Amino acid sequence: MTKNTHKAGFVNIIGKPNVGKSTIMNSMVGEKLSIITSKAQTTRHRIHGIVNGDDYQIIYSDTPGILEPKYKLQESMLKTAKSAFSDADIILFVTEVDHEPESEKDIIEKLQKSNIPVILVLNKVDLCDQEKLDLLHDQWAELLPEALFLPVSAIKNFNLENLFRIILEKLPDNPPFFDKDTMTDKSERFFTGEIIREKILLNYKQEIPYSVEIEVEEFHEESKIIRIRAVIFVERETQKGIIIGNQGKMIKKTGTSARIEMEKFFDKKVFLELFVKVKKDWRNNDRMLKSFGYR
Repeated sequence: MTKNTHKAGFVNIIGKPNVGKSTIMNSMVGEKLSIITSKAQTTRHRIHGIVNGDDYQIIYSDTPGILEPKYKLQESMLKTAKSAFSDADIILFVTEVDHEPESEKDIIEKLQKSNIPVILVLNKVDLCDQEKLDLLHDQWAELLPEALFLPVSAIKNFNLENLFRIILEKLPDNPPFFDKDTMTDKSERFFTGEIIREKILLNYKQEIPYSVEIEVEEFHEESKIIRIRAVIFVERETQKGIIIGNQGKMIKKTGTSARIEMEKFFDKKVFLELFVKVKKDWRNNDRMLKSFGYR
């Protein structure tokens, strides 16, 4: 990098659900900004994680996994994911060793029509032998010959330093887009809701986590404590009962684990109140989706 130049740009992370996009972004940013579970469709919003140096600013953008939508919430998530193809300086296309290239046809077609530089990140190579890795390299090179192929293991932190170096090389010359002390474009309320939703994804089974949305009604920060009141919305009365659990045991467990996570995230004591309300069929209601911040 020559003296007095500054690099800055948007690095949009795309791929199917559950391939490790959020793990990669959190590792590159050095903070847990996107929630991570083994369940698909964990990421619902587009989240920016910003990495600053003296002469660079990388704005990583984690997006929802690309899927076939079944209701309006997923249509909004798909629209958010597709926007990553149009406003990126670099695209990180994340796939993994158990995904055959043929299964990624919809993403491949979009990338073939794009002029944006692509880094093809093959994740979970710790689960793959060299013979399979060579085969996948050849298959991807045929489909996306212009893309730079990079095997990584996000969970083992393998090759992520190399990924950072490549991104920095490809980043265009620009002044910073955000203040240099900014780490994300999302609010504290947003991360509060995401932490609660992560604990629900971890603590409940089947459809329950996908029928849940969080609204942070109060976020009051005092000198030694943050007081938070949040509502867990579900679609049916039966789901409300499951969230609360017998004698309130499940919601207490969720609240305790969320509070502990928040205290790490905000580095301050947290007093958390959780309530459960029913918003019938909210995932297919345009007005409700808009009120929850979906577009």
